Amino acid sequence: MLEIDLPDSLRLATRRDWRQLGDITAEAFAEDPFNLWLFGRERALRPLFRMMARDIYLKHGFCHIADDRGATMWATHESDLRLPPLMLIQLIIAQQIHGSKGAMKRGMAAGKTMEEHHPRDPHVYLFTVGTRKAARGKGLGKAMLTPVLASADKAGLPVYLENTNPVNDGFYRSLGFERRGEFRVDETAPLVTTMWREAQARP
Repeated sequence: MLEIDLPDSLRLATRRDWRQLGDITAEAFAEDPFNLWLFGRERALRPLFRMMARDIYLKHGFCHIADDRGATMWATHESDLRLPPLMLIQLIIAQQIHGSKGAMKRGMAAGKTMEEHHPRDPHVYLFTVGTRKAARGKGLGKAMLTPVLASADKAGLPVYLENTNPVNDGFYRSLGFERRGEFRVDETAPLVTTMWREAQARP
C-alpha cells in the first residue's frame, strides 16, 4: 500500500462508503460516451459503480472521498481486479433490469479488451475519478489526484488510466500523463485512450 498524505478535504473511504462512492461516480460518468455505449442508459451506471466499489476497489484497492462532492477508485499492479462470481451474477441481473439490450455482452467484451491492454509492469491504476455536477470546474479533480500522484512519485511508480472521454485529455496531460495507446471494443464503440504517467523526480 502506498503511503499517502491526504489533505483535510479528502479521506480514505471505508467499506461502509460503497453506496456513496458508486453514486458520486455514476453521476460523474452520466455523460461519458464509452459508458453510455456500454450500458445504453444512465440509470445502469449506479448499480455498476456501487458493485465495483463494494466488491473490487474497497477490498483490493483503495478509494478516496471528498465530502459528498467527489470520489476516486484506485488499485496497484498487485491488486486482484477479477469479478467475483457472486458479483458477476448480481451485475448481470442489474443490467437486465437497468441496462439496454446487449449491455452485459458489451460489458464483458469491454472488460476483456481492457485487460488485454492493461500494463503488466508495476504501476498504480486509476480506475475512476469523478465529481458531482455541482462540484465541477472547481479544481476538485486535481486536488483528489495530487496526493496519490505524489505518493507514486515517491515510490518510483508510474500511473496508468483509461481515458473514456476525449474532453478529459487536457486535464490528464496537465498532470503529467501522456498518451500510451488506444483501442475500441468493436467497430461501434467509442475510442478509449490509454494514458501513462512516469514517476516524476521530486524537487
